[in-house]
Amino acid sequence: MTQSTLNQLEQQDEFIGRHIGPDAEQTQAMLDTLGVSSVEDLIAKTVPAGIRKQDALDLKDAISEQDALAELRGIAQRNKIYRTFIGMGYHDTFTPNVILRNVLENPGWYTAYTPYQPEIAQGRLEGLLNFQQMVTDLTGMELANASMLDEGTAAAEAMTLCKRQVKRNKSNVFFVDEDCHPQTIAVVKTRAEHFGFEIVVGNPESLPEELFGALLQYPASTGKVRDLTDIIADAHGKNALVTVATDLMSLVALKAPGEMGADVVVGCNQRFGIPMGFGGPHAGFFAFREAYKRSAPGRIIGVSIDTKGKQALRMAMQTREQHIRREKANSNICTSQVLLAVMSAFYACYHGPKGLRNIASRIQRLADIFARGVQESGFELAHDSWFDTVTVNVGDQQSAIYERALAAEINLRKVGEDKLGVSFHETAKLHDVSDILDAFKGASHGLDLQMLDTEIAAKGPMGIPHALQRTSDFLTHPVFNSYHSETEMLRYLKRLESRDIALNHSMIPLGSCTMKLNATAEMIPVTWPEFGRLHPFAPAGQTEGYQALFESLQQMLEACTGYDAVSLQPNAGSQGEYAGLVAIKKYFESRGEQRNICLIPASAHGTNPASAMMVGMKVVVTACDNMGNVDIDDLKAKVAEHGENIAALMVTYPSTHGVFEEGITEICDLIHSVGGQVYIDGANMNALVGVAAPGKFGGDVSHLNLHKTFCIPHGGGGPGMGPIGVGEHLKPFLPAHPVTPVPGTDMANGTISAAGWGSASILPISWMYIRMMGKTGMKQATEMAMVNANYVAKKLSEHYKVLYTGKNGFVAHECLIDLRPLKETSGVTEEDIAKRLMDFGFHSPTMSFPVAGTLMIEPTESESKEELDRFIETMAIIRNEIAEVEAGNYPAEDNPLHNAPHTLDDVMSDEWSHAYSRDVAGRPASWLKHHKVWPSVNRIDNVYGDRNLICSCPSIEEYME
Repeated sequence: MTQSTLNQLEQQDEFIGRHIGPDAEQTQAMLDTLGVSSVEDLIAKTVPAGIRKQDALDLKDAISEQDALAELRGIAQRNKIYRTFIGMGYHDTFTPNVILRNVLENPGWYTAYTPYQPEIAQGRLEGLLNFQQMVTDLTGMELANASMLDEGTAAAEAMTLCKRQVKRNKSNVFFVDEDCHPQTIAVVKTRAEHFGFEIVVGNPESLPEELFGALLQYPASTGKVRDLTDIIADAHGKNALVTVATDLMSLVALKAPGEMGADVVVGCNQRFGIPMGFGGPHAGFFAFREAYKRSAPGRIIGVSIDTKGKQALRMAMQTREQHIRREKANSNICTSQVLLAVMSAFYACYHGPKGLRNIASRIQRLADIFARGVQESGFELAHDSWFDTVTVNVGDQQSAIYERALAAEINLRKVGEDKLGVSFHETAKLHDVSDILDAFKGASHGLDLQMLDTEIAAKGPMGIPHALQRTSDFLTHPVFNSYHSETEMLRYLKRLESRDIALNHSMIPLGSCTMKLNATAEMIPVTWPEFGRLHPFAPAGQTEGYQALFESLQQMLEACTGYDAVSLQPNAGSQGEYAGLVAIKKYFESRGEQRNICLIPASAHGTNPASAMMVGMKVVVTACDNMGNVDIDDLKAKVAEHGENIAALMVTYPSTHGVFEEGITEICDLIHSVGGQVYIDGANMNALVGVAAPGKFGGDVSHLNLHKTFCIPHGGGGPGMGPIGVGEHLKPFLPAHPVTPVPGTDMANGTISAAGWGSASILPISWMYIRMMGKTGMKQATEMAMVNANYVAKKLSEHYKVLYTGKNGFVAHECLIDLRPLKETSGVTEEDIAKRLMDFGFHSPTMSFPVAGTLMIEPTESESKEELDRFIETMAIIRNEIAEVEAGNYPAEDNPLHNAPHTLDDVMSDEWSHAYSRDVAGRPASWLKHHKVWPSVNRIDNVYGDRNLICSCPSIEEYME
């Protein structure tokens, strides 16, 4: 008998079988159910022949988890970790280990989805409510949202809010403080260009006579701390609103912007325990006056009640979202940075106000000691006030001092031609101050720093004017004053986690969301210090590992999409859409063409029209036919009508209806015939990789949701990444960055995200996935995603109507089931079914998108047949329950669906008067007798929550009720 070769025994492709759920036997059973002879037969009958990829992906072969980690470790070690005092919104910090291990490294937190089903998301909703409370307390504002993508985009969103709120002010001028962080200025300028706003950058002591809003930095980027009260009053006197960009840690010590009259306060949570990560991911924050709540972007968590009157949390005012308002939405942002937001809130809970004051005071003391020391060394300070950042006038010594610091492995910030900035942070020590002073002096500074510390301690803080020292309390709620021991914090985090359903409990079959495995090996590098501790503006010589990672990942993504170039800057899918449309617009401008029409099918994701609006394009909706496809006749009519005014068509492929449209190449050719560009939304790339390449069948640009197809976890609603792939002709128009030059880009293209490569520290996740799967595994993942989806569709068709299929009766990687007929016969709604699924331990599929009254189901390739069968059995049981309602055996107002979800309190109550048993309520399937995740609240009253809007932490008494 022939023995296996050593190469076979090494099982370099073992990870493929770890990632893909069904084994060979399960796969064959599903193929038999589908009536096809092989996986290849299914693909041939599902994917149009004209677009199917005939050759292998241009990727390396698969390698083992261990070898991939070793290869990536070698890349990471090319990064150099210096002591960094650059500041500019990024600072070294300590992530408390209890939060690192139990949140950031915990799949119970990082594999959850956005809390659209709040009854099984109460844990992370409480974490987000804590975040909002933390932000409102520190900023002195009335409300805050549940996070933004970064500080730069938060500032840009604030600009548009200002314009919406001052409708009678006809000015088009938005003023920006010249001492804002340069990356923020760049993002704001880019956003303003496409809205047609004029940006004036200058000294805030002299505001323009006419303006609709202003952006101030507090403390300033170079450290100055100024009282903004009079500046804000001046702006208000001109009927303009003021946004203040600030630093959370500084607000522990400084007077809150809200107390000075600010209208909006933005910033970043990074220094509250989030690694710098070469730029992200971090959670931007956005605080505002209550009067602006309907105009605020992003998600807002509010307090409501459930059907039993119990307090419950939910996402409030969702009718503001782009899914509903489309091109009329406040923003195209459909995600936030939930994982990072809750981490920073837990950091505040763990340290409490006393601990935060201690950290802030320590940072401030180090800055004060340095300021005294550098003055005694013969230098002048650029400002007479500071919190953590001291800027020093150094004249022609700038380069010499900077290089001496580099030789000591210390990074400083060059400010202009004759200044250096030094920003202190949580991890800094007194010996760092000493080493920096040596670099300034060019020799041993000879100062007694302990003596300076004693003198400063006796006199009080040097850098903060007395009138700007914080006197108001903050973080007084018990949640910030109860969990300071690790034992208490650990148990609090576990209590919250246990209220939520994530992928470590069961499959999350959300259509258009691709909730696939986020493998542990993919996640491990995220917390390596070689990736986590790099400042995004560190000198290029220290970031060679990241540059190698970017180049490698770009090549991988180009191979997977068929495009010629990739930009990694957009840090969300919405940002990718925006960046892709900006590239199209810049391309036409370079050719002297002023096109402004964006064609979008009626079935498109809501971000598409919102993104088109943000780049100044006019949205023209094209119809879909009764099969759910783009109506080509209607599209031809629109093309004939608008002709060379058409800038782009945005089309999702496979469609949001879950099918491969046979006419996609004809659609692309039609747009190209009038010189337009085709934007293929990459939301459904999980049905394309290795099977068909958008860059080859007609796409000019696509964004890629790395948090879908390429395994970055959803984090409960962020982080994500949305890089774009483009054809060669659009390559010159990819986004640039003002601080860290992105190779091959031009600043005229604009800046999309605050950091040059977006949320760089999570890119190793996608790199690991592709490297371990290799060219064969990546294609197999796509194929098995379609096998699983078609198996689910086939089995569910025995109980429900599958709304759309392709010409041979198959779906792509997801399917829509139509519940509207059942609603007519039983009164049972899609929401009833979604809530009933919770009783079985499942998260609902996507509700009422893209068609009202439907569920969109996407199982992904990672789920085994066993798990698929559990879901199918669940849906069959639910269909039988609907039949009982239809037959009159269950009252319309008292049945398992109408009353779902059922809590442990329900089934343990002394009285039970329902028309069904407690077992039917709480354990309706056999497997639930072995393990059960109980919803912690009953169905939540959305109307009550919006009519009685509370977006801050309830009192402890309310928690106890």
